[in-house]
Amino acid sequence: MDLDWGALLVAQLEFYWDVHLRPRLDGLTDEEYFWEPVGGCWSVRRAPDGRMVMESGQDGPFTTIAWRMMHVAVGVFGARASTFFGDGSVPADADMSDPRHEPATLPDNAADAVALLDHNYHWWRDGIAGLGHDGLTAPLGPRGGFFAEEPMAALIVHLNRETMHHGGEIGVLRDLYRDRYHPG
Repeated sequence: MDLDWGALLVAQLEFYWDVHLRPRLDGLTDEEYFWEPVGGCWSVRRAPDGRMVMESGQDGPFTTIAWRMMHVAVGVFGARASTFFGDGSVPADADMSDPRHEPATLPDNAADAVALLDHNYHWWRDGIAGLGHDGLTAPLGPRGGFFAEEPMAALIVHLNRETMHHGGEIGVLRDLYRDRYHPG
């Protein structure tokens, strides 16, 4: 039996996106997007220069829906799509972890964040859907950073898992926000 592994990997991502993650984002409000269920959450915040940025560091605390969505939109889909399927606006010496693949500022509201996530998902999804056997099996090379020796298929599997992991967390946070305790 011949199996099209590329189509299978894309179908896995599409099914998760279409059935689980994307529908859970409908109706997301700004208040919910930035809601901090516990003190000291990492989020997307305005930096002193006015840009919206993701907080980061070692062993971070709990994160908001905003942080998780931007991690998937920018770190999972956007940076990788820019690296491997970009328009050439980022220099070829930039590996997939290079901040030049990231937008200068992040959205400051839920609607724009969902739009960025949608855009970057489709950019990544369309790019990987166009790969043939050679594109899936060749090593990523220097642009792959720490994945340089791995084939694109290994990166796709990793990013599918990341999307499902953080997407599930976004769903749980939406459930907690909806059902949070209201005194009185």
